[in-house]
Amino acid sequence: MMRFSTLIRHPADWMIGGAVDNAVVLTSRIRLARNLHLAPFPGWATAEQRRHAMEQMLPVIQELKPMKDAFAQSLSGLTAVQKQVLVERHLISREHAARTEGSAAVIERRQSLSIMVNEEDHLRMQSIRPGLSLSVAYDALSEVDDELQQHLTFAFDRKLGFLTTCPTNLGTGLRASAMLHLPALVLSDQIGQVLNAIGRMGLAVRGLYGEGTESLGNLYQISNQSTLGESELQIIERLERVIGQVALHESNARLKLLEDDALMLRDKMGRSFGILQHAWLIDSKEALNHLSLLRLGANLGFFPQETVRLCDNLLMEIQPAHLQLHCGMKLSPEQRDERRAQIIRSHLQNVPSPVMVSPQNKTLPFSDPPPPSEL
Repeated sequence: MMRFSTLIRHPADWMIGGAVDNAVVLTSRIRLARNLHLAPFPGWATAEQRRHAMEQMLPVIQELKPMKDAFAQSLSGLTAVQKQVLVERHLISREHAARTEGSAAVIERRQSLSIMVNEEDHLRMQSIRPGLSLSVAYDALSEVDDELQQHLTFAFDRKLGFLTTCPTNLGTGLRASAMLHLPALVLSDQIGQVLNAIGRMGLAVRGLYGEGTESLGNLYQISNQSTLGESELQIIERLERVIGQVALHESNARLKLLEDDALMLRDKMGRSFGILQHAWLIDSKEALNHLSLLRLGANLGFFPQETVRLCDNLLMEIQPAHLQLHCGMKLSPEQRDERRAQIIRSHLQNVPSPVMVSPQNKTLPFSDPPPPSEL
């Protein structure tokens, strides 16, 4: 069985993008909710009933082909910091982290597949992939679901579909979502209009860590709200279509800003780069907002392309629990701010000063103009 330290030693496959285009759509996630037949839902079950359900499910999960040599651990065996690290990596939910007795997490080595045992439902399975890859994520998770159903009997009704704790998950039990980076829509004041349009389509928009969280670093999570009355493929196709449209709006907004307001972009990039390079204290919110602009700058050619991957790694490394885990001790808010600034300065020391990309695609030095006497 994999140790926790081994699991988090390297970034997840979906965090670093690879060859997939993740300039706007960072990740795609599919989640399936399942419950055992004739067993009380975890929220209504006694501690003994939860333990019994966990003991029934864990051996089956660990025998799944993708879960060979996976990380598998009861949540009662993890520290508060370790659980929060898993939350920050989107491998378990905040609600799951709050549970202990009779709850567990099983996470595949590459962190592309994870299963929460006894969260709100008996099983919350999720598959995460880089870029706009909802169909790929679903295919991987569907295989796992099919294999589990050969050994476990799930609560199912012919009319209602899969039975879940929350009525909004009835039917397919599927939640499909994508994490989008939308800084140009924010800078051009179009984000409100776009989010309202998404809401009118029956989709939900949430922050970095899902329901009840705010958008940080111009990151928005778009997902389906209903799971009853549509097939899995219909839900995924509709969501992919909408996300593709939002991504196109963001791409167009980036080009328009570059053409119409390049000086403002130059100023934003320069300020963010300067603060991140020289700050000695920086909180999570400020750091994420500046890294967002740095990432935008890399996508637009202000910085080397590899800066995108650097920013994506930092998005996780500077989170509070990650900082404390790497330091091996509990840190006060000010100590976290100091450590965060130190890590960012270290990672950016070899990033060259930004360059200016003109609307005519001419690359100009990112420097101040000469004094009038030299013109």
